[in-house]
Amino acid sequence: MKALLIKLFRSDDGQDLIEYALLTAGIGFAGLAAWPAIVNSLGIAYAQLDQQTQDLWEPPNPTGGGSP
Repeated sequence: MKALLIKLFRSDDGQDLIEYALLTAGIGFAGLAAWPAIVNSLGIAYAQLDQQTQDLWEPPNPTGGGSP
């Protein structure tokens, strides 16, 4: 049993897999931290686009009653 524990402690067979998992977790946490700023920026950008689009539209002049 002692030899097995020493072998497991000294072995580095799965080290790269652990490193990739930690790197992926770090990138995920960074994305979670940045998400509120991204949502806020996108909301502002779409609101500005909507306002600019609405400003382009000009309603037609009413002709008054349908008689020419």
